[in-house]
Amino acid sequence: MGKWWVWVAVVALLGSAFPALAERSLLPETAGKPNIIFILTDDLDTNDLWKFPNISSLLMRQGTTFSRFFVANPWCCPSRSSILRSQYVHSHGVTSNRNPTGGFPKFHAMEGSTLGTWMQDAGYRTALMGKYLNQYPDGVYPTYIPPGWDEWVVPVTHLYQEYGYLLNDNGRLAGHGYAPEDYLTDVLARKAVDFAAQDDPFFLYLSPVAPHRPANYAPRHEKAFPGARAPRTPAFDQHDVSAEPAWLRKRKPLSESAIDSIDSQYRDRLRAMLGVDDLVGDLVTELTRTGKLADTYLFLTSDNGFHLGQHRLRPGKTTPFEEDIRVPMIVRGPGVAAGRSTDVLGSSVDFGPTFAELAGARLPGFCEGRSLVPVLHNRPVSWRDAVLVEFVRPDYATGSPPTYRMLRTARHSYVEYETGESQLYDLAADPNQLHNLVAGADPALIAHLSSRLAALQWCQGAGCRVADAALPEAS
Repeated sequence: MGKWWVWVAVVALLGSAFPALAERSLLPETAGKPNIIFILTDDLDTNDLWKFPNISSLLMRQGTTFSRFFVANPWCCPSRSSILRSQYVHSHGVTSNRNPTGGFPKFHAMEGSTLGTWMQDAGYRTALMGKYLNQYPDGVYPTYIPPGWDEWVVPVTHLYQEYGYLLNDNGRLAGHGYAPEDYLTDVLARKAVDFAAQDDPFFLYLSPVAPHRPANYAPRHEKAFPGARAPRTPAFDQHDVSAEPAWLRKRKPLSESAIDSIDSQYRDRLRAMLGVDDLVGDLVTELTRTGKLADTYLFLTSDNGFHLGQHRLRPGKTTPFEEDIRVPMIVRGPGVAAGRSTDVLGSSVDFGPTFAELAGARLPGFCEGRSLVPVLHNRPVSWRDAVLVEFVRPDYATGSPPTYRMLRTARHSYVEYETGESQLYDLAADPNQLHNLVAGADPALIAHLSSRLAALQWCQGAGCRVADAALPEAS
């Protein structure tokens, strides 16, 4: 117990000692300012990116892919809040998708300092197009635009349907119907191309809702992927869950009808992602036409992953399993190696520091992530060996696991639930997380992982970059 509190105290002390360091511009003021496009999909898992021709050929083959990139929370609004603020959930306090514990109403008071304001202050022309935060614009007026965004194209109704929605288009409400040209992903693609054709430097936060349920797709993709089935990994409809926490032991094996539904959803998700793939192709074509491609970074990721039958789970998210916490992350841009993969541990709190370094922007002292720029440029760097994931279950999320916090290291996944139960997986030996080892694990290993987890759960600001710093991991 004493060791635990010493580590927490050190993290807290160092977090308060270096705010000025975090606020410094991370590149010289004379450095060039590249364009940055941040494409944030919704509920995209890591399995099938190679099936999308533009994403695979224009991003993966021309950029660097992160094989171990994680979200701070595997749920929409908490995760997006962490991206916008470079803070873990325990720091920004947005724990759900709905007011009063989450959603846009909870985040609204923090909008004065976000990715948008930091990039705008650095001289960037900024835009946010697509999904913002759940429940936007509850509590304000439908044409409301948060600070930091020069252009704002965000649905205010029927977000996930992709048809029949009302769009806040730079303060003007525009209705869209059910014609093929009204398909939201295509509308966003056209507006993104127009934005990218204007003056540099620009920062474009582009957030299509695909492949979020109901995973509506463009009519042109209706016949794609006939007969496709969700991946039958070793974790699919897991046979033995007897060593798992109670919330998972209660899950019954998947019925044939449940599996058919999973396969149907899987096909719809692939079809919906073809619209995003077209969007990527349109953007790269425009950047090539205008001669901007060589000076533009393109990031593609997701706000959380998604499970499709693994561990007996019906389609969804919010669990601490790899399917939900690990997300795609691909970067193409100046100095980024083509066709490269990296296994460094990345987190969604890293986007703010990364964009700030690329832009020469100033970061607030509350930011808790690390800049990925040295990793992208393949420079030597002292890096973390652990990331934190936090989930707080609200009363309305009946299908979700209990509140938990988890530590993901290069080798282990360790979870502590508010129920007192735990999970431990050795990912080197058990990448599908089929064997919860916590009951028979070495107490020294459990103590080591628990103390690291506690330090990260209590960290603030720069102290989080102390708490996640590489240490020898117990075996």
